[in-house]
Amino acid sequence: MDLATYLNAVTALFVIIDPIGAALIFHSLVPVGDNRHRFVMAAKAALISTLLLVIFGNYGEPLLSRLGISIEALRISGGLLLFFTAFNMITKDIEYNQTNERKDVSVFPMSIPMLAGPGSLTLAILLFSKADSFEGQLSVLAAILSITATTLVLMLLSKYVKLIIGRTGDEILRRFLGVILAALAIQFVADGVTGMIG
Repeated sequence: MDLATYLNAVTALFVIIDPIGAALIFHSLVPVGDNRHRFVMAAKAALISTLLLVIFGNYGEPLLSRLGISIEALRISGGLLLFFTAFNMITKDIEYNQTNERKDVSVFPMSIPMLAGPGSLTLAILLFSKADSFEGQLSVLAAILSITATTLVLMLLSKYVKLIIGRTGDEILRRFLGVILAALAIQFVADGVTGMIG
């Protein structure tokens, strides 16, 4: 496994998926007392998100190339999309309203758009496209599994995460990660422009 590729992918995925923020939102969407329902929702959300990221990451580029879209164009558009996501992370407020309603939140909003949204799906394609060896591909896959597994654990422990970090801590972390994501987005755009010129 390529450690540098793994660490780069883990960092990028952690920033855009934000497992801590996802856990806090999950906590507000699922009744606190229903442990079985919470486990099923968290497990389904993690599984669906993992499958979407891996499948779209591996087969998204061939699909786009059949549509006549180059990887450089994807890097630029993906970078702009990630920058927009980062801008929202830095500037927008998120409401956490606890619910007692027992409903399926695994697909929407947990998997799509939170864990496997446009930004993370685009990032998965970009990460897999940059990994040109088997070790690199394996490293990106391991990074996706690591982040979704971390998110699953944090969702299952979300009531403790809320007690430890609280809303203020999440606000600080989300805005800090937004700044890092903005820099990552600009790098994707720069790589895409360089690829087109070169």
